[in-house]
Amino acid sequence: MGWFTKKKKGETTEEELQEVQTQETVAEAEEVETEKEISEVPSETVDTEIPAEIPADEPGEAPAPQKKGFFARLKEGLTKTRNSISDSFNNLFKASELDDDFYDELEETLVMSDMGYETTERIVEDLKARVKEEHIKEAQACRDLVINIIRDQMQVDETAYDFENKKTVVLVIGVNGVGKTTSIGKLAAQYKKRGKKVLMAARDTFRAAAIDQLKTWADRAGVDIIAHQEGSDPAAVVYDAVQAAKARGTDILLCDTAGRLHNKKNLMDELAKMRRIIEKEYPEAHCETLIVLDGSTGQNALEQARQFSEVTDLNGIILTKLDGTAKGGIAIAIQAELDVPVKYIGVGEKIDDLQRFDPTHYVEALFADFDVRSEVEMLIEEDNETWQ
Repeated sequence: MGWFTKKKKGETTEEELQEVQTQETVAEAEEVETEKEISEVPSETVDTEIPAEIPADEPGEAPAPQKKGFFARLKEGLTKTRNSISDSFNNLFKASELDDDFYDELEETLVMSDMGYETTERIVEDLKARVKEEHIKEAQACRDLVINIIRDQMQVDETAYDFENKKTVVLVIGVNGVGKTTSIGKLAAQYKKRGKKVLMAARDTFRAAAIDQLKTWADRAGVDIIAHQEGSDPAAVVYDAVQAAKARGTDILLCDTAGRLHNKKNLMDELAKMRRIIEKEYPEAHCETLIVLDGSTGQNALEQARQFSEVTDLNGIILTKLDGTAKGGIAIAIQAELDVPVKYIGVGEKIDDLQRFDPTHYVEALFADFDVRSEVEMLIEEDNETWQ
């Protein structure tokens, strides 16, 4: 539960960042000074009690609202998804028999949450095998088993975040409007808080607004940025950023990219060109490609990821806009069908609203209205019954 620790909130000074012209080599940028650390992530525990000195039934100035922890915001964000399946899920496990009707209704319930047909079929087939293996006769006994099977579909390898501790160039890709630039800014802030030296590269030179937006996030995070003028060659930005990263001893270089539609091959070719520059000029660096997907678009997000994966290797997914979506099951579908891990999820616009993905927390938030027990707990319960 390492995400949910409370940290202090501060602010950084804003400092003008120099624009670097297209054909110029990167000049030595001034160190960005920060007066205080960027605001830290609040804890999972939220004290909702009213202070004794301010009775609830007396008029007066209300106490300042407590900031919710990330898990609380995630749980709140998945409310629509949870509500869309809760009645069906509750009624489903009141069934007395494990017959075809039970499995058909289970499939329908899971598909409603946008888990997709392929993932749903996998979950149901796994359940049938476990039911047969464990000689389960009643539907009620399958509830926790189903939830644990869903959790197993989303396990993230323990090495998934090793790149954060290497010299790394992170390429952040995706279509327009999914939250690439804001995700880069939030990642930069988190990496810096962990003591990493971070550099940004504004490679989306097609829109001046995109460059300005990334500069704003660089100011908020207190990190340097390499940016050229609008209309500059994106490859030149990558080249200059790589040279700057090497010269300054940067730990993580975060590269923004133009919004690419997955059906435009010429834009995809630029990704290959960018990788060639990195491999030639910075061979000692690890290259991590993260695709940003809008979780509120459901199966469209899955299709985007699938088509991007046909053109370039994907190391992970940043799933944004999960606050208020009724399609929260898409996180399960994407990982299960593409075998690409969801590494970060976002539940809002604030700088601490993007965190590492934790499958256990996600399932707990998705099925918060149900009694979710782990398989270990279930086995212990079975052993106790055996010896009674």
